[in-house]
Amino acid sequence: MKRNLGQALRLLVIGAVGVGSLSACAPLLIGGAFVGGSMMATDRRTSGTQVEDEVIEVKAGSRLRDAIGERGQINATSYNRIMLLTGVVNDASDKTLAEQTVSRIDNVQSVVNELTIGLNRSIGGRSNDALLTSKVKASFIDAKDLFSNSLKVVTSQGVVYLMGRVTEREANRAAEVARGVGGVQKVVKVFEVVSEAELANSLQKPVPKP
Repeated sequence: MKRNLGQALRLLVIGAVGVGSLSACAPLLIGGAFVGGSMMATDRRTSGTQVEDEVIEVKAGSRLRDAIGERGQINATSYNRIMLLTGVVNDASDKTLAEQTVSRIDNVQSVVNELTIGLNRSIGGRSNDALLTSKVKASFIDAKDLFSNSLKVVTSQGVVYLMGRVTEREANRAAEVARGVGGVQKVVKVFEVVSEAELANSLQKPVPKP
């Protein structure tokens, strides 16, 4: 796994054991960072990074289709140049190939490879993942102590992956809320964790010059 984030970037990947077994996942999709309206205003990435993440996802989708084709169902999600791969492939060699393929995309700083080996999922299974994602997002909105637009949710095989630039308190709280959603088998945190001071500093807006 490629992990070259530098001193300023700390990546936390923590798995919480859930119930049930894992099999396969979502189709070849591109996560896509929404970069319009209020989402951009509340997203903790810069506007340039949001656009960059979207470009990375488009490139990943195209290159994975060429490299893997029908041999898997892969969801490629980029957040702050961290690439998360979820889904299913036919064998271990394709899992490695998928990671190598996206790691060569310009500006990708790290690849978190959560692909599993197995059979492609049914439409019903993929729809259930989409429903769980919606439920988790709604729970974040209901939780008054979380900034829901700063959290990205990806669901695969009932496993919820959380991405974002958050403090340790926010990371733990988001995982707690997600675990409480019915149907969620496990929560995996793929966060860039920063201190309260670092977050406050990064969110400060420049004062306009007179």
